[in-house]
Amino acid sequence: MSRKKTKLAYITNDSARKTTYKKRTKGLVKKVRELTTLCGIEAFAVINSPDFGSQAEVWPSLEDARRLLSEFKKLPLSKQNNKMVNQESFLEQSLAKATQQLRKLSEENRQKELEEVMFESLSGKGILQSLNAMDLDEVGLLVKRNLKDIDDRVHVLTKASCS
Repeated sequence: MSRKKTKLAYITNDSARKTTYKKRTKGLVKKVRELTTLCGIEAFAVINSPDFGSQAEVWPSLEDARRLLSEFKKLPLSKQNNKMVNQESFLEQSLAKATQQLRKLSEENRQKELEEVMFESLSGKGILQSLNAMDLDEVGLLVKRNLKDIDDRVHVLTKASCS
């Protein structure tokens, strides 16, 4: 049985928020532990919340976390910043990706609309009169492309039948 999707919003009920914090903290530490085991890497997690205790939770230990952090800080800045993002750059990347997807989907929709116009005009509906010159040019290019595809397919089939 699948779980219902959790709405990502601040939990106003104190006891529910504390329970969620404890469960998610435990899950996050488990994920970091599994990651270190499966990939053979060193990692640490620091989870600090003044609302749920004065002590920050550190995994695997405070000494290991300090050691790994100092090793990380010894790296050149170019290596430290490799694939590291802040909130702003993450949002910029997400926005760029979403914009690119929107552009791609808009182009796909445009092609489907043109195909629909082409098929409606082939079925005898007088839809071409309502199109502007640019749309007519695009429908014309689509018709030419489809005719070329048909000619190519006919050529391949006649060649295959002659063999």
